[in-house]
Amino acid sequence: MQAVTHDGVTLHIRDEGPRDGRVVMFGNSLGSDLRLWEGLIPHLPAGLRLIRFDKRGHGLSDCPPGPYSIEDLSGDAAAICDALGLRDVTFVGLSIGGLIGQSLAARRPDLLRALVLMDTGAKIGSPELWQQRIDAVRRDGIPSISDAILARWFAPGFAEAHPAEFALCRNMLERGPAEGYAGCCAAIAGADQTEATRALKLPVMAMAGVSDASTPPDLVRATAALCSAEFHEIAEAGHLPCYEQPEAVAALLKDFFDKT
Repeated sequence: MQAVTHDGVTLHIRDEGPRDGRVVMFGNSLGSDLRLWEGLIPHLPAGLRLIRFDKRGHGLSDCPPGPYSIEDLSGDAAAICDALGLRDVTFVGLSIGGLIGQSLAARRPDLLRALVLMDTGAKIGSPELWQQRIDAVRRDGIPSISDAILARWFAPGFAEAHPAEFALCRNMLERGPAEGYAGCCAAIAGADQTEATRALKLPVMAMAGVSDASTPPDLVRATAALCSAEFHEIAEAGHLPCYEQPEAVAALLKDFFDKT
C-alpha cells in the first residue's frame, strides 16, 4: 500500500502505470473510495499513469475530526501531486471530486493540464440540505440514509440487474466512517466555485448520467457553460457513470485525452 501525509493526515493512494505516462488523477464521490474506478481502468488507453486516492475521512485514509473544507481536500490532492513530483495532470473528478478538481485548478494551475467534471457542479445543494444530512449521519449513522443515497446513485433498474455490484457499493458507503462523511458534507455545503470555475483557462470536459438525481444533467451543463467546457450525457447512468457505464465514459475520456 502507498500513502502520502499532508498536514498530519495520512492519505491512501494508488499509483499505477508507467512513470513517464500521461498522468490521470481521479477524485472520488462522497461516500466512495478509490475502488470505485476499478471497472473503468481496463477500458482506458494503455500507457497512462493512473493516480487514485482516498480523500480524508474515506477508505484507508485518516479521518480527522470535521468539518472539512474544499480547500482542505484540494490541498490534499495538491500534496499528493507534489509528493510524487506530478505535473501536467489531467484531473477527473466525480461529485465532490469535481469540486476538488475545480478548486485544485483554480488554486494550483501549475499542476493541471486538463480537467474532467463528472456529475458535479460549481455549487451543489444548499447548506440547509447538507446540515440535515450531517445531523442524520451523526445521530443515526450512514446506514440510516443509505437507501436514499443509493436511489440517487444509480439509474432505474441497475440494482435489480446487477445485485452483486449494487451490494458492493452499499457496503462501501455504509462501512465508511460517519465523521468523514459528515466532514465532507460540510465541505460541499461551504463550497461555491462559480467564479473560480468561470475564470479557468485549461481544457475542461463535463459529463453527467441522464438519471442522476444528485447532480442532475442541467446542473452539470450549467457548470460546463461557466468555463466553455464540452458537455456529454451518459445514457442508462445515474450519479456514478464510471461504475454503471465504464465503456461509454472511457470512450469520452480517450477522445478528450487525444484532443488535450
